[in-house]
Amino acid sequence: MNTEPNNQYTVVARRYRPQVFSDLVGQTHISTALSNAIKQNRVGHAYLFTGARGVGKTSSARIFAKCLNCEKGPTVKPCNKCDICEAVSLGEDVDVLEIDGASNRGIDEIRQLRSNAGVRPSRSRFKIYIIDEVHMLTPQAFNALLKTLEEPPGHVKFIFCTTDPQKIPITVLSRCQRFDFSPVQTDEISQRLREIAENEGVHADDAALALLARRANGSMRDSQSLLEQLFSFCGKEISVEEVNQLLGTADISRIVELAEAMTECDAATSLGLVNHAATDGVDAGQLAQQLLGFYRDMMAVRVGCDEETLLSCTAADMDMLKKLSDKLGLETILTIVQIIDGAVVRMQFSVHARTLLEMAIVRICNLEKMESIAELVSVLSSGAKLAASPGAASAKSGSKKNEAVESKATQDSKSYRVSSNTASAQVPEPNPAKPVDAAVSDPGESSPIHIPVDGPNSPEPPPGIPLDQAEVKTIWEKALTELGDMTADMARDYEKLELCDSNKLVVTLQDSYNRDMCNRPDRKTMLESALTRIAGQQLRVDFLVSTSTTKQQVPPQPKMSRRQQMRQLHDQPLVKKAMEVFDAEIIDFRNPK
Repeated sequence: MNTEPNNQYTVVARRYRPQVFSDLVGQTHISTALSNAIKQNRVGHAYLFTGARGVGKTSSARIFAKCLNCEKGPTVKPCNKCDICEAVSLGEDVDVLEIDGASNRGIDEIRQLRSNAGVRPSRSRFKIYIIDEVHMLTPQAFNALLKTLEEPPGHVKFIFCTTDPQKIPITVLSRCQRFDFSPVQTDEISQRLREIAENEGVHADDAALALLARRANGSMRDSQSLLEQLFSFCGKEISVEEVNQLLGTADISRIVELAEAMTECDAATSLGLVNHAATDGVDAGQLAQQLLGFYRDMMAVRVGCDEETLLSCTAADMDMLKKLSDKLGLETILTIVQIIDGAVVRMQFSVHARTLLEMAIVRICNLEKMESIAELVSVLSSGAKLAASPGAASAKSGSKKNEAVESKATQDSKSYRVSSNTASAQVPEPNPAKPVDAAVSDPGESSPIHIPVDGPNSPEPPPGIPLDQAEVKTIWEKALTELGDMTADMARDYEKLELCDSNKLVVTLQDSYNRDMCNRPDRKTMLESALTRIAGQQLRVDFLVSTSTTKQQVPPQPKMSRRQQMRQLHDQPLVKKAMEVFDAEIIDFRNPK
């Protein structure tokens, strides 16, 4: 075990920190680009390393600094034995300055950096500034750094590291060579953890290391910190059970059992499984995260992805995921993912995390089949008739009832029709408060089946015979009377009413405001529904405004000023005569009330 001079323990993340480019895990594109820059003598003066936490940004900056300043360099493989390399590895070199951007973010610190940049390095080729979390600098500090950053002395190199590049001004970004560090792949993290465990004399199960790698979410440093916790917790043997116990997570078998219960819509069993998990020490937040990852992998399997796209499950779980996804369907899986994701977000700000998780599980268990809903929407959009669903009555008797109802609905709708010869006759007005119901019953049934003919949920009336102009006017008036609201009042103030097509009614209103209000989708839908019910066939309405009201009006004359009005008074003959007779002048006037 490696220790520092004072016999202080050094954590795994520091002891196994990469010292050369070949030690970097998952950043081959970074090491290749920087190595080629050194080989071809194309080293720039400013670099920006961006990426998530624990992916090797600061380690790469130190390796790059050692490559440039090593006694055997510039070289792509520093010796790590000379005084300069050892000092850089410890962060103590006088010519490689590591600055914390969060605590040195002001303009005074940047001014001091600019003044020191002009001083040549004491023993190395380059003076290298590594500024970590550079996005924490103030705007004033960035502005003070711009000129030095663009044209620094030949012996100065800048390396900026950040997790939030979007917070850096574009003027700084344009002066740097940017390298984006990608998250480390799960298998690469597992391999590195195995090497560390073997060096430490610890035996770890492959499944345990894979679980640690997935939990790290692409961060090598996070995985090493978790591994060190397990070294202290487990000793010389690391198993999956111990990993789950330490992390507060559930075993994959428990997740599968819970998912199967939710697939069967068994809310009681699902909540019982959650309770058992909580009793065994599983954290509710971790359980929700695991469920979210599980259904995410199920979604990927459902759309045809292979095992390489799995994030939470392994290749051995492919058959199980496919089986569950076939039962649920893609639409239901997507809905479940949305529900769990919403619960996870709310759980972060609530002290009742378990209650929120249980509520999300109960909602999932009570979900309707989303595939059936999608099919229903597709059928309705295409205009096709829906297939009869199984119910209390048989399909044959139900068909007869539907035919009877449709026949009665047609007769009721035709009762509102007025022929052209009797257009002036009085037609009884319908009662809008009491919809017409068709009651059909079988002798063998205990109660009749009531199917509303009128109302928003009634089936669309079949197309009727062509209407003439007199019928259109009568139907229009009756529809407005049936509505009896503000929309009807606005639509009643029309100038012309005509039927353009067999089912299109054009109404010319006298006011543009009324036209705009009647054209609102909700108001227009009510009017068309009333017309359709009364006419017995589908009718559509278009509203226009009268051309007589849309003519451009003469703009009013601008109001004259007081001086202009006095000048106009001087020109009036009567006022002129009075001024001559009385030798007077106008000093004031009053407008008539």
